[in-house]
Amino acid sequence: MSAAATRRLTTAQALVRFLAAQYTERDGVRHRLIAGTWGIFGHGNVAGLGQALVEYREAMPYHQGRNEQAMVHAAVGHARHLNRLSAQAVTTSIGPGATNLVTGAALATINRLPVLLLPGDYFASHAADPLLQQLEHPVEADVSVNDALRPVSRYFDRITRPEALLASALQAMRVLSDLAETGAVTLALPQDVQAQAYDWPEEFFADRVWRVRRPAPDPAELAEAVRAIRAAARPLIVAGGGVHHSEAEPALKALVDATGIPVASTQAGKGALRHDHPADLGGIGHTGTAVSDALARTADLVIGVGTRYSDFTTASGTLFQHPGVRFLNLNITAFDAHKLAAGTLVCDARSGLTALTEALAGHRVDAAYEAEYRTGRARWEEAVEGAFQADDDSAVPTQTQVLGALDAVVGDADVVINAAGSLPGDLHKLWRARSPRQYHLEYGYSCMGYEIPAALGVQQAAPGTPVWALVGDGTYLMNPTEIVTAVQENLPVKLVLVQNHGYASIGGLSESVGAERFGTDYRHRVADGSFTGAPLPVDLAANAASLGMDVLRAKTVRELREALATARAATRPTCVYVETAPPSAALPAQAWWDVPVAEVSAREAATDARAAYERAVADRRRHL
Repeated sequence: MSAAATRRLTTAQALVRFLAAQYTERDGVRHRLIAGTWGIFGHGNVAGLGQALVEYREAMPYHQGRNEQAMVHAAVGHARHLNRLSAQAVTTSIGPGATNLVTGAALATINRLPVLLLPGDYFASHAADPLLQQLEHPVEADVSVNDALRPVSRYFDRITRPEALLASALQAMRVLSDLAETGAVTLALPQDVQAQAYDWPEEFFADRVWRVRRPAPDPAELAEAVRAIRAAARPLIVAGGGVHHSEAEPALKALVDATGIPVASTQAGKGALRHDHPADLGGIGHTGTAVSDALARTADLVIGVGTRYSDFTTASGTLFQHPGVRFLNLNITAFDAHKLAAGTLVCDARSGLTALTEALAGHRVDAAYEAEYRTGRARWEEAVEGAFQADDDSAVPTQTQVLGALDAVVGDADVVINAAGSLPGDLHKLWRARSPRQYHLEYGYSCMGYEIPAALGVQQAAPGTPVWALVGDGTYLMNPTEIVTAVQENLPVKLVLVQNHGYASIGGLSESVGAERFGTDYRHRVADGSFTGAPLPVDLAANAASLGMDVLRAKTVRELREALATARAATRPTCVYVETAPPSAALPAQAWWDVPVAEVSAREAATDARAAYERAVADRRRHL
């Protein structure tokens, strides 16, 4: 009997060849599991993975990043747009390059989005010890800075021998392709091991397909769910990101069309129904619409579909106030399905929604309930129009008017990306989502600096699609560097850069909790130590231009509309820069959010805020 065929490669070469042969498949459609690799090279990966990516550059696309955290954000944006069926890898050097991955890894894992992290590591042999940038722990010699990635990874391993990769690489792919487990996966790669040669079995490099399951609901759970829905007088669906990840939007629409049950959406779930569907109520929770939150307070059955119920969604436990409210959660993970002491349907969202529609045949909510929520959504639509429209086209636009101008320009396929600041609240309340993937808000981690790199990942996933990154001045200053990557990769992303001279969201929150907007303005420091002087002479538009973007400056509503239309048609990275007028209080938060206030203070603003806090927190409920 002849010996099994082998191929002699370095560990890094073997890993790249292996990753290039991995695929996912769902509903008969195949995707590359690892569609490309982002990288910044330094000691720790340049001689290993760097050399391997050159060797096999035809098999594994490479993208050059400028910031390690940003590379993870780009990979996450790519994965989300492709419904988690395709991911990207990120490689960094040892030391600061590796620790810069932690924020991005946390974002990926919190949002249940797949990304493969390949940081360099110390010498497994300890031949060069201590290594440049090595963390020397006095009692644990096998600890490196990469261990900081353990709590934010869904799977972690350090490959200390070449043959260890055989089992670990398979486990990594299993986690990345399992939608109930996915998130950041880390394979820490000691730099000497990356360069070591080994006789790899040929089977390791064969094409491998990871089938993405659509688990069906348990019959007993389904029967209980149907009974609960039939018994409810005021049911409300809360659509989360799982609807999108499952590509369950048509199944949700079929259920709603058949039963008349209204739908409110989390930040991740917005767009699960098209905005003009008569049962779409828009966002829910602290940043939700008036009609969604009013119905949530009176709902007797809340049906969560693919949501993890963050505190923004539940208004920190104060939103669902019906005395007999119960919860029914359809989720692919039992962990999320059991939240709020809910009845459960642990299954794929599309499979579960389809089964519910069939089992509920002939059931429909009362006509008076439908009339109530349709009236409420019409009233909210009037409020949206008021926020979007400007009385004077020659005036400086407000932030909501910026969104109104963008709303008038985008098509159904455009993608709008945001993550942090005051824009997420305005978008959740106001944006009219026209298609399932148009509204792209990262609000599980709400990470400043996500928007620009995520736009690159989405643009890679959807060539030819207009992709908009909406960025405030605070977020822009956190992470503008991937503009250079957009220019280098010829990715025609559109950046809407909103200048309001500070942290608008945290400034408002600071004021509401008695911190008096301290430390939230981008202004000169004055004599008493506060930042209340003139705005800083900072020109962010010039900065974007210096990084290679075409920049359009808009000073009025009219100029803004023209600039947005020009940007949409552009074939290279383009920035629309606009300075906004002070925010309007026309559409305040419709529900509370718990940010604890100082229990004692000598300042009146804080004592007043504490009194308001105690009134609000009295409405919190424990749903058991």
